[in-house]
Amino acid sequence: MIDIKLIRENPELVKENQKRTGQKSEVINAVLKLDEQWRKKKHEADKLRSERNKISKKINQAKKQKKDFKQLIKKAKLIPDKIKKIEVQTNELKKKRDKLLATIPNIISDKTPLGKDDSDNVEIKKFGKIPKFNFKVKNHVELAEKLGIADFEESAKTSGNGFYYLKNKLAILNQALIKFGIDYMEKKKYEYIETPLMIRKEILTTSESEESFTNSIYAVEDTDLALIGTAEHSLIAMHKNQTFNEKQLPKKYFSYSMCFRKEIGSHGINEKGLWRTHQFNKVEQFIFCLPEHSEKFYDELLKNSEGILKELKLPYRIVEICTGDLAKWKFRSADIEVWRPTTNSYGEVMSLSNIKDYQARDHNIKVVRKNGERQIIHTLNNTALATSRILVAILENNQQKDGSIKIPKVLWKYCGFKEITSKQTSS
Repeated sequence: MIDIKLIRENPELVKENQKRTGQKSEVINAVLKLDEQWRKKKHEADKLRSERNKISKKINQAKKQKKDFKQLIKKAKLIPDKIKKIEVQTNELKKKRDKLLATIPNIISDKTPLGKDDSDNVEIKKFGKIPKFNFKVKNHVELAEKLGIADFEESAKTSGNGFYYLKNKLAILNQALIKFGIDYMEKKKYEYIETPLMIRKEILTTSESEESFTNSIYAVEDTDLALIGTAEHSLIAMHKNQTFNEKQLPKKYFSYSMCFRKEIGSHGINEKGLWRTHQFNKVEQFIFCLPEHSEKFYDELLKNSEGILKELKLPYRIVEICTGDLAKWKFRSADIEVWRPTTNSYGEVMSLSNIKDYQARDHNIKVVRKNGERQIIHTLNNTALATSRILVAILENNQQKDGSIKIPKVLWKYCGFKEITSKQTSS
């Protein structure tokens, strides 16, 4: 969540940020009022503790001097109940304050464009040659089913919409993409980590909003666990309650994992195929860094993802996320979108975010500076690649007139073939 000190010291900045993000600024006054009440009660409790300590000293002195201390003991016995009563009030005020505090979005970047929703996101870069076809293009579902490399009908019977069977060459290509992504990030000197695929719900709700959790995350019944929607959640929680020194940062990680998402809400699973699914494979990038370096690493993470798409020879564009489409925990965000000839548009395949200290504060992850000061560190994340959507892009952009698929050259050594044809699909 946002730093309460920032609200205390610069409430007008936070109110202005509320307006930019389309939120009500009155909540800031409500938070400040509860915070002031909490601080007063906390001060009362501290005064009583101090008084208790003074009385204890007086009792010890009276004992040594063999003086009467019955009245002092009587007075001392009243203090614990007073402290307990005030602590109950203090805790209740803190809960109310923090509940409101959790609704306040991160301070957003000056580079974030104003807008109501994703239609106001701003294209900032376009790269790659869009393929031209002298035949009627097929979508990835038509191509895959014709080639016998995927089955969406049987998966719907066994698991419902949003699942799939990958078969033969497409399944091998999926694994090739994973290996390519891992090799690419290793060359960038990021540390490879495979995380748990289940995580405690309380940790997930620290990183995600309650609404996002409800609409996106699969909870495991009769446990306090949930399936991860991204390795990002496990990676940030790995350093929960830890304090680093400056020399230990940055921590640059990447992780391959399967991911699971309900996709309830505005999108839903309303499209047959691999583009929007409940289960998918993803290689994720994640960085813990010093506060002054997060924007530098934002650019680095973006460069990594661009490099992957360039290696795969896929045309893409970069879109800066506007205020109305920005998640509340993000300082700044961009989507990297790949070209889909079947929709004649770009579709998101990677999502880059600078979270600054917003999530790390809730996870209590700090750095001790050289001068001894303790600060909350900054965190960033970005997709390296999600295989299902990259498979869609490869199938649709590299389709040939006869229905075969050309494989990007960079993947040849991983999959062992240069194209997929109807003659090659059988085992």
